[in-house]
Amino acid sequence: MWKETPNHPARRVKSSKRLPAMVVGAVLLGLTCPTSALAQAYQCSVPGRAVSVPPVTQEGPSRKTQISGYTLALSWSPEYCQMHKDNPRDWRQCSGKAGLFGFIVHGLWPEGSRHYPQYCSSPAPFLSGAEAARNLCMTPSARLLAHEWAKHGTCMARSPETYFKITRILWNSLRWPDFDRISRKKGLTAGDVRQAFADANPYWEVPHIGLVIDKKGWLEEMRLCYGTDFMPKACKAARFGPADSTPVKIWRGL
Repeated sequence: MWKETPNHPARRVKSSKRLPAMVVGAVLLGLTCPTSALAQAYQCSVPGRAVSVPPVTQEGPSRKTQISGYTLALSWSPEYCQMHKDNPRDWRQCSGKAGLFGFIVHGLWPEGSRHYPQYCSSPAPFLSGAEAARNLCMTPSARLLAHEWAKHGTCMARSPETYFKITRILWNSLRWPDFDRISRKKGLTAGDVRQAFADANPYWEVPHIGLVIDKKGWLEEMRLCYGTDFMPKACKAARFGPADSTPVKIWRGL
């Protein structure tokens, strides 16, 4: 199987446990990227012990439908935190006491041809505090980790450990351009943001990269679109978001 290591997102090792075959494409994609680099440019510290995981309330019906692809939703933390820095629920992400974050994983979402799958196992198998803790540099909120596992992960994997391992492999395969520099570009557009990410990541092209921009033009999220083989594919219009010509601002907040 493929296993994460400190020096590379994944390498080949012998094991009796297996990840789903669908992640192999994503792992190979990560292996073709430049020499090991951090997916997150800022600082982060993982707690040395398990954390408290709040219960999840199901919002909406259970829906099991055939999966047609996946979206890795990535939230731009400086923009989020300018509105949530005083919320105790967001202290890890926004207080600066556990690190400073750029893009963080909002969630890995299975897509359907008409409706997206959700809450495929109710109640969801338990997310342990130890498993939550190991993912807090990727998604710095135990509450959000629990929500994403219950709503989306249960439609992809039998255990939270497998779901988050798939997510980490995808996350660690990404390379990040300098968004501080990009944010200072005069006349910045959505196309510029997409092209900068595509230039930093082999196999990624502008049509594969969705963006979410608020009504005032500030970047909120990047949404990366994958096929069922976990290789990049063109986003649907709803995921792609604003046209490449749309003006964009990036809040640095640092």
